[in-house]
Amino acid sequence: MPIKGVLFDFSGTLFRIESVSAWLRAVLDARGTAVEQADFERWTGRLTEAGALPGGPAPVRIPPTLAAAWADRDRTAQAHREAYTGLARQVALPDPGLYDALYDRHMSPVAWQPYPDAAEVLRGLRRGGTAVGIVSNIGWDLRPVFRAHGLDEYVDAYVLSCEHGVQKPDPYLFRTACALLELDPTDVVMVGDDRHADAGAAAVGCEVRFVDHLPVAERPDGLRALGLAELAGEAPGTHRP
Repeated sequence: MPIKGVLFDFSGTLFRIESVSAWLRAVLDARGTAVEQADFERWTGRLTEAGALPGGPAPVRIPPTLAAAWADRDRTAQAHREAYTGLARQVALPDPGLYDALYDRHMSPVAWQPYPDAAEVLRGLRRGGTAVGIVSNIGWDLRPVFRAHGLDEYVDAYVLSCEHGVQKPDPYLFRTACALLELDPTDVVMVGDDRHADAGAAAVGCEVRFVDHLPVAERPDGLRALGLAELAGEAPGTHRP
């Protein structure tokens, strides 16, 4: 039977956050903070190791004082900010205001880039009448990112962990997304990059398919390769309003 809906993860699946160096440079420039190149490179390396950029490289080590916030980071906006600004504060930056400025920067649509085939795949699903939902572990409202990049028109429902107080792989989020799409989970495919979190969709009956969380330039057709439009198999002209 053809699928009737597709759920997508956000970070590492449809979009990728900018690099740590671009993130830090954008904030320093916006604040008019001039730094030596050696300092910039050192801070970039340490922020990378700290895992301070949401959606970026994972922390090498979680400080014990941040363990609780890290474990629950996607349940609330407060926990998410606390966890990531806390990780950034493991790096001694010259201006105390930089930590919140860095966090705020990562929520900006300009900090995110869709994968090269994201628009094509979403457009093809819409054209074929397939419902689309976003299910994301996140601590802020990502809808403006989709709107800014012209992809919001292809999304029928958003289910964000911070709005429900529940994190993937909890089945609740996937079940909620399927209910919003008015579909049985067995008619839905979940697409994500996290083999643990996104695999939770299988518990409610969804098929799960994975892409690799790579830089945009290194994954030109990871979504297209899944053949989602072909799986949908809807007749032409049955697109959703």
